Amino acid sequence: MNGQRRRPWQTVVMALIAIGILLLALGGFLSSLTQLLLTPVFAAQEWLTTRYQAFRDLVSAPTDLAQLRQQNAQLEAEVARLHTQVIDLQQQVTEVEILSALLDFARAQPQNVYKAASVISRDPRPFMKYVIINLGSNDGVLSGMPVVSAEGLVGHVVAVNANGARVKLITDPSSSVDVRIQPAAVDAILEGSITSDLSLDLIPQEAEVQPGNLILTSGLGGG
Repeated sequence: MNGQRRRPWQTVVMALIAIGILLLALGGFLSSLTQLLLTPVFAAQEWLTTRYQAFRDLVSAPTDLAQLRQQNAQLEAEVARLHTQVIDLQQQVTEVEILSALLDFARAQPQNVYKAASVISRDPRPFMKYVIINLGSNDGVLSGMPVVSAEGLVGHVVAVNANGARVKLITDPSSSVDVRIQPAAVDAILEGSITSDLSLDLIPQEAEVQPGNLILTSGLGGG
């Protein structure tokens, strides 16, 4: 009987305690205690989240690495393709510039007839300065004809076949060309060398020759 009588009082006491805790919580008096109690929970949650992220990165790393390698290979292939295009465009620009310069040169010398030729090979011997061009007797090329570029005399034809010709360059050691130096108005001989350097010989001693003087030639000479 006594035990049964104490039960209502216990219920009342517990209800009062619960109401007191609720009032304290609503008044903000339990926030510090709540934060203190939840701090270990938050720390544990953060630790678990960090470990899960590390594990997921570890698992997905091989796939990401393979994708990066594939993307890198694609980018390298694209760079190589663009580099090839740049080289092709540079070659086209160079060819246009050469053709334009040759056209200007031909227009400046209307009394002469010019044929455009390309170098198809070079003499491999170290001290011989010869090239082979892709025009021959079928194109009207004859031995002894001068070969010029937009910059001036290149050499002269020394041998001809039906579809090609051999050209001795003015830098060949055996090359010598009659020239006139302006404005001194004196004649001289332009000679090649084994080092491909050019030199002037047989200049009159009284001639006033200065660096930068213009050298003119008809392209004819002794060899």
